Amino acid sequence: MYDIVGDIHGYADELELLLAKLGYQKKNSIWQHSERTLISVGDLIDRGPQQKRAVDIIRAMTANGFAKTIMGNHEFNAVAYYVRDKNGEPLRAHTVKNRQQHLAFLNEAEAIPTWYHEAISWFKQLPVLLDLPELRVVHACWHPTSVEVLKDYCTDNFTLKPSYFKQANDSAHPLYHALEVLMKGWELSLPEGVSFNDKDGHKRDKIRTRWWLEQDGNYQDLAIGVPDVSILPNERVPSSQMPGYDNAKPLFIGHYWLHESAEAVSAHIACVD
Repeated sequence: MYDIVGDIHGYADELELLLAKLGYQKKNSIWQHSERTLISVGDLIDRGPQQKRAVDIIRAMTANGFAKTIMGNHEFNAVAYYVRDKNGEPLRAHTVKNRQQHLAFLNEAEAIPTWYHEAISWFKQLPVLLDLPELRVVHACWHPTSVEVLKDYCTDNFTLKPSYFKQANDSAHPLYHALEVLMKGWELSLPEGVSFNDKDGHKRDKIRTRWWLEQDGNYQDLAIGVPDVSILPNERVPSSQMPGYDNAKPLFIGHYWLHESAEAVSAHIACVD
């Protein structure tokens, strides 16, 4: 049996309270359960006040078989921020914006270089998704075409091969676009001339979507993260522009920060963030 938990984002105290509530016990410094396995949908880092401890809790559980963990977009970005190409340039630019988004993690990690290196090495080993006999888990969106692209650059368990991290950060490469969908969700470009400012004040001309909706919708129905959806066009989006889901297995996602508790967003998909 599995317990599937959403984005932790450096909130270790809350994570331990949740583990205790679910019946896990801390033995030999490792949280564990005699009958159940935890599944983390990724995004262990950034934002919260206890970055290192949050990573260490889940890392120890995973190493000892008490948890399975996939890579979220924040772990992917952390690897890209740390890793440098053959010219010594980071795969993710060290801009003010990128550093600010990653600052909570960097404040702890840069103070402990050895741990920082070990954490990045572990992030690299995390699979992008799980396709288990009973269920599937991906951080943001299950998209068969992107999954097929991923297979060419991953091990059998969907762990990205280290030699392909550069391509994964190249916007001209198909791997980049596959990971954007799987880890960040399905986006739609807005009609020409339409844009909005997100919660951080950044101008956007694309919307993150409720891609799991099983009926046709318009831009306002589909949008996530738009402070005022009334500024979006009230026009239908053809279903051909959405990925859909085959409903072959229950699917668990995180990423979207929908409500205070997990919810089923369709008959076969639950969001735990």
